[in-house]
Amino acid sequence: MQQKIYLLRHGETNYNREGRYQGQLDSPLTELGREQVQQHARMLKTLIGDATDWKIATSPLGRAMQSTALLCETIGYDVNDVEQDHRLTEVAVGQWAGLTMAEIQHTWPDLLADTDVFNWYFRAPGGESYEAVVSRLTSWLEDIQQYSKLIVVSHGLTSRILRGIYAGLQKEDALKLEVSQDIFFKLANKKITRICSNFEDDYYL
Repeated sequence: MQQKIYLLRHGETNYNREGRYQGQLDSPLTELGREQVQQHARMLKTLIGDATDWKIATSPLGRAMQSTALLCETIGYDVNDVEQDHRLTEVAVGQWAGLTMAEIQHTWPDLLADTDVFNWYFRAPGGESYEAVVSRLTSWLEDIQQYSKLIVVSHGLTSRILRGIYAGLQKEDALKLEVSQDIFFKLANKKITRICSNFEDDYYL
């Protein structure tokens, strides 16, 4: 059975706009965020055909659930049939949740030493390790083998790591993958395709 997964990130939130790191906290979608989800949903509708042939899974965090509700409304899918899975939640950033980078740098400068823009998250006091996130996402990927057609709504950093696992990337390469809220991805045959506006192009082979 050939499996096809469409992987979406939630739309922009108030915290995204303010430059605050959400982790497993929450904030509602902005108007732009709602428009981003609706645009993706309209595009997705042209790609998948009958939505009832698909399974939708989402992170249970509010911003993902809000995005999923908008998605379902647009593509004609019963939101009550959506499967919530905690393994799709965003990476927990512990005491850094809700803070800006400036606030983090001011309070924990030593913890950011020898990190870069891609891996600093994993120094957060009380946060998740990269290995823990890989473990939960690997478990999820193993459990969804029964579905041939799957739409997934998740988060930026989680999406990076999930795509990295799917493509067999090392940590440093997985954490450099794109996380824009203006695109989503198709995962099929160990190939990841980047989808933006009304076209597709190969993003990572």
